[in-house]
Amino acid sequence: MTRKLRVRQAQTVLPFGVGAVFDIQGESFVATGIGDWPRQRRPVASPRLAARLGVSGFFAAPAALDDRFDRADAPGAPYIRFPAWLFCGSCRRMVRWRIADEKPGTPPSCPSCTPVRRLAPMRFVQICAAGHLGDVDWWFWAHARLDAAARQSCGSRERLRFRVADRVTGLEALSVSCAAPGCRASRDLLDILGTHGMRCSGRNPWQRLGEAVDCAKPVQVVQRTAGNLYYPLVHSALSLPETDLPAAGEEALAERVRESEYWVLLCKTAGTPRAEVLRDMIKEDTGVDDGLLDALLAEETGTGTPARTGTADAALAAGSDLRREEWAALTAAEPPLTGDFSIRGTTLGLAGERTGPWAGLHRRTGRIVLADRLREVRALSGFSRVSPDAALVPADTSRKLRWLPAVEVFGEGVLITLDADELAAWEVLPAVRSRVAGLRADLDRSFQKDRLQALTGPELPPRFVLLHSLAHLVVRQLSFESGYATASLRERVYARPEHGQCGILVYTAAGDAEGTLGGLVQQGEPPRLAETLLRTAEAAAWCSADPLCSEHTGQGFGNLNRAACHACALLPETSCETGNTLLDRALVVGGGGIPGFFEPIVAAARAAAARE
Repeated sequence: MTRKLRVRQAQTVLPFGVGAVFDIQGESFVATGIGDWPRQRRPVASPRLAARLGVSGFFAAPAALDDRFDRADAPGAPYIRFPAWLFCGSCRRMVRWRIADEKPGTPPSCPSCTPVRRLAPMRFVQICAAGHLGDVDWWFWAHARLDAAARQSCGSRERLRFRVADRVTGLEALSVSCAAPGCRASRDLLDILGTHGMRCSGRNPWQRLGEAVDCAKPVQVVQRTAGNLYYPLVHSALSLPETDLPAAGEEALAERVRESEYWVLLCKTAGTPRAEVLRDMIKEDTGVDDGLLDALLAEETGTGTPARTGTADAALAAGSDLRREEWAALTAAEPPLTGDFSIRGTTLGLAGERTGPWAGLHRRTGRIVLADRLREVRALSGFSRVSPDAALVPADTSRKLRWLPAVEVFGEGVLITLDADELAAWEVLPAVRSRVAGLRADLDRSFQKDRLQALTGPELPPRFVLLHSLAHLVVRQLSFESGYATASLRERVYARPEHGQCGILVYTAAGDAEGTLGGLVQQGEPPRLAETLLRTAEAAAWCSADPLCSEHTGQGFGNLNRAACHACALLPETSCETGNTLLDRALVVGGGGIPGFFEPIVAAARAAAARE
């Protein structure tokens, strides 16, 4: 029996990047560290992202060939079989599979059964907060309820059986027993999930025994497809034209930095521990962020941008610098164009409207930018297990390489901006500030605070929740009108008031031909986009889960959502950059005494429909 198992090139970063468990055709594998990648990898250029992450560059795994031209020995991103413990569904024998047992093109089979039976992977694995992954010690589990003398009398550690009882259901029906002569150890899996005092192996399955470390973290047994088994840290950046011009509004800020009394000292001590103190003092006095400060230092000292991404928090903070540059390029009066960055400005086509919902929509929206071609680079810097704020495991577990795995995606997009004056006036309304204050309090208590603040800024502004919710609603509406699946669209929220941001970019996120269909840009042309926005607001005014959804004071993971549920606002995880958090439909269309930004438009549309 032969079969071909493939992982698409884009999937080698997300969702099946380094450290992820990949199930396919009844088999299970784990992606190895990039130290095992083939030399035939393809370079991916993204100088801005590389400078922000402090790496030398990016490489993509070799693209997989199709069925017609496939070669068994073709290079690709390496995956190894995991879990190593397999079982036969017929005789229930458990087998510990080794790399030496692998036969190219042939799945594992039971050595005892005739006819040949395929082996299936065990459902449970163990993880720890240090990022280690390993097989459950099934021999220990089966013998755990015996005394030490009885355990020592067992003559074999691999003669195990994975049995299923007929008269009970659930995990209680499953058990692991020992078939060694004279040993009758057995234990069901009713309480398998959780911690049981097992030891951590101190490494991941692809690491050699010599790479193991002493790990004292408690081990948790989870299903191999559990959500807390893998939290990847992925960074993305749009490819922008290279320019020496500073972003809009940065000239004055750069001048304040240069006039600081600590600037000369910082330039002289760059790269030393003392420089960190001077950096913090300059940032506190001027309000400059790390991105602009690094650029000014590089210009002054003649060196490259220093790497300041030794931690996950610092790496996430780099995203705000990239986002500011992207906003400046997307909203420039005369944007520089390249083959990977082709945009053009347009409007909703409502300039002549004076009544009805169209006039209100024209007053509340700003510039519309159509991106005929965009290039996005996504890079994986590492992952964590158990929780997103646990220890970060780098993509190169050997810590010898200075590059990261990445993939480039080409597509199209539409930038929708809101009127800055209307938005500023709406943000200061007491009811709006009170609503967002409650969400901000929940965010302060969440373990995701640091990760989300890299996108929202130190303080959660009302405009971020508004724009983020609007982006979700627009993606859902566009999926009906543009020809794209919802999971093929992705959001990018620009909502930092200190940078003058007030817009959302909805763009294609697929790494194949779906990124070049052209339907998304076509929907951005007037008058289609105006009609889409109106239908979006009207659809958001009602949810099939109302009034429960609209009146909810906290839902979702960590109560980080308000009026937002799967029936009205949530998107696939690949489409949302915050993990479906910080959403509130009421801020868009109103409800419960909350003045929604587009509430007058919904009211005007209903009034116009009633007159007709």
